[in-house]
Amino acid sequence: MKIKTFTLGCLIMFILCCIGYEASRAGSASGLDNTKIGVVSIRKIFQECKANTDYREKATIEQERMLSELDKLSKEIEAQKAGLKTLKSGTEEYLELVKKVLSKQGELEAGRAFAKQQFASKDQNWTTKLYKQILQITEEIARQKSLNLVLEKDESETIDSSTANELMLTIRTHKVLYSEGCLDITGEVMARLDANG
Repeated sequence: MKIKTFTLGCLIMFILCCIGYEASRAGSASGLDNTKIGVVSIRKIFQECKANTDYREKATIEQERMLSELDKLSKEIEAQKAGLKTLKSGTEEYLELVKKVLSKQGELEAGRAFAKQQFASKDQNWTTKLYKQILQITEEIARQKSLNLVLEKDESETIDSSTANELMLTIRTHKVLYSEGCLDITGEVMARLDANG
């Protein structure tokens, strides 16, 4: 009798555990149904927003101005090198001109190195600033629309890459593979970003 009671008790406990497990699974699955997910294409915003377009135009003009000044200095160096050919090697006048040429060549190399570093630094600072604005605006819109989660939507239409490294980079960074049914707030983020700019 004790064995039958014990077996029956175990069976009842097993059934109750199964019912509890299924109920908890159903509860967690229904919680997912209430989750609202949005997506944003950061790449599209960087490529198309007015703020970034304006920055790129100004940066290009500044870069062309600096390169023009460096090109002018390069032409001066070439003219002075041509002038060296008219002077007798070893004379004081010749050595003075060699000194000027070498000094200007050093100035040219330093100018090129500085320009390269300056453009890279400005681009990095601008990209960081714009990205922070995008994140802030995304958060504001997500809160207004009661979104629980916003993912970055990469718009790579193709995975064809010229090198294996590029292909692996695409695979590693392409995280959202499918986003049908998610709210795409890219246009709203870009509009608000341009309005603030």
